[in-house]
Amino acid sequence: MSDKPPAAPNQEHRYPCDTCGSDLRFDPASAQLVCDFCGNTQPIQGAGRDAAKIVEIYFTSDVLGKKDLETAEIRTATCPNCGALIEFDPAIHSTECPFCATPVVVDTGTTRHIKPQGVLPFSVTERNGKKAMTDWLGALWFAPSGLQEFARKGRKLEGMYVPFWTYDADTRSRYTGQRGTVYYVTETVMRDGKATQVQVQKVRWTPVSGRVQRFFDDILILGSKSLPKPFTDALAPWDLSALQPYTPEVLAGFRAEGYTIKVEEGVIEARAHIKRVIERDVRFDIGGDRQQISNIDTDISGLTFKHILLPVWMAAYKYRGKTYRFVVNGRTGRVQGERPWSTWKIAFAVLAGLTLAAIAGYIYAVAQGG
Repeated sequence: MSDKPPAAPNQEHRYPCDTCGSDLRFDPASAQLVCDFCGNTQPIQGAGRDAAKIVEIYFTSDVLGKKDLETAEIRTATCPNCGALIEFDPAIHSTECPFCATPVVVDTGTTRHIKPQGVLPFSVTERNGKKAMTDWLGALWFAPSGLQEFARKGRKLEGMYVPFWTYDADTRSRYTGQRGTVYYVTETVMRDGKATQVQVQKVRWTPVSGRVQRFFDDILILGSKSLPKPFTDALAPWDLSALQPYTPEVLAGFRAEGYTIKVEEGVIEARAHIKRVIERDVRFDIGGDRQQISNIDTDISGLTFKHILLPVWMAAYKYRGKTYRFVVNGRTGRVQGERPWSTWKIAFAVLAGLTLAAIAGYIYAVAQGG
């Protein structure tokens, strides 16, 4: 008998306007469903629900095979260039990858994924997100002016819900090591044939041992590889306290990326984060001027996880044969992207610098000669 989760029918979520029948979309400005055709609005049922109701899943060796683990079947396409796993509406058959602007032909394949437990809805509108991006480009020195103008006049930003895992864990650690105390002694050394007294730094080491404990709440691990991790890491902080239990209504009019980093892979990265933080805690607990750690033995208990979706506005622009990618935090408007360089601006700046240096040298020479 198979231990795999039972198959569930592929769900297509549509939200027709009760006035004209057109599709509604989620509007970040009003946090409601709106109809672009007739302007009708519709509140989201259960909007603003308490994040405390989001269920954490205990991570055990057999959790991924449990029948009661809620999953969903989604229609996806994999970008042949960047590997993004993008969810598509059944009516769409071809499009461009929002991550790298590569043409993508959508097949009829479906993917079964763990259903998201939480979602952080967009609060920054597309217009404000695009303004933040063009302002960011304009503030970069040596960026091509044409790219900023191209981005300003280009197509709209793509609203994407990006997959993340969060992990909670309770840890208790025992350690041994040494505390170093810096002190100085006066010694006599010979310099240029003369005896000179100098202060020499020494370290006195004392064996130490102790215990530290910490509860880790919502260690955030990116669930995909489509964007450079430094991009998404730099979009932090995220107001995870505003997470809502997952409801498909807030995805209306947006796309969602399927995770390509599995929950068990995320655990490995989360454990590495736990290890780094505990080492920092141990050094703080040892104290002194220097610390040496001989051993840390950590017990991790109550390891839980959840799958969440975070909002990102993104754009991929092809400018003079090169693709530039930019991402905007859909909650704060914080921007990150690939830094563009203008060869002409750099050359002009170098030439201007050399010219100013030559003028300064000439003025100095004339003054000396006078």
